[in-house]
Amino acid sequence: MKELAIVSGKGGTGKTTVTGAFAALSRNKVLADCDVDAADLHLLLNPRIKEKTEFYSLKKAQIVREECRECGLCETLCRFDAINSYTVDAVSCEGCAVCYHACPSGAIKMLDRIPGHWFISETRYGPMVHARLKVAEENSGKLVAKVREKAREIAEKENLDYIIIDGPPGIGCPVISTLTGVNVVLIVTEPTMSGLHDMERIIGLTRHFNIKTLICVNKYDLNLQNTEKIEEYCRGHGLEVIGRIPFDREVVDALVHGKIAVEHSEGRAAKEIQKIWERVFVELEKLS
Repeated sequence: MKELAIVSGKGGTGKTTVTGAFAALSRNKVLADCDVDAADLHLLLNPRIKEKTEFYSLKKAQIVREECRECGLCETLCRFDAINSYTVDAVSCEGCAVCYHACPSGAIKMLDRIPGHWFISETRYGPMVHARLKVAEENSGKLVAKVREKAREIAEKENLDYIIIDGPPGIGCPVISTLTGVNVVLIVTEPTMSGLHDMERIIGLTRHFNIKTLICVNKYDLNLQNTEKIEEYCRGHGLEVIGRIPFDREVVDALVHGKIAVEHSEGRAAKEIQKIWERVFVELEKLS
């Protein structure tokens, strides 16, 4: 089993568009949407949910008012300003439990919370594991790990060769949880200065984990000068740009209709994404 993660240093670069196309072009795989904070791969794949499971995150504090002596120690000790007037703000509480251990009257309890759910679904292109967090919830690195764990279980059970992961943007905890242990990373970037800057940051992360890293530039023809800067940076750091996806209104039309680019048309962008997949597939097959 080999794992491919499609990531980007920032949101809105077209990462999910590429992942959706790979779902259509690849065979014998399970899909995992690890962008649990803002999952949208399901919008393209329209999955049929087979299993829905509650996700338990870190416990959070709650004050039992009948047992509280109102000494104020909990509010003084809380580094997150989550306690005010002997009431805990669940959004601000980080679940560190300092107040729980310090409370002299034992009035603070640490309670389980269910910030979201994870799902096992079936799509027209095979099984998919994905998740959904409730509004303002966090701790998504732990949920990403759960999504990947279930995807591996499905791949082993059904003897699938690949796990294709739609990763989250940025370089934070959910991205680290996504990248740990994958075989190949495809970074989707865009020809803007912020695209270049954020690509540099995530390359630093993939180098830290020593992961084979490939690059593609989406909508490259919107700013050829910045595309050249991206390619120059990659050449200077021994990285390969394996594709340039042109801006193509057919892709926009596909997204508007909730379809995948390569199944909606055979336009310029769809053909380039297919070439990129063929290049990625070669890299995956090289792995022992």
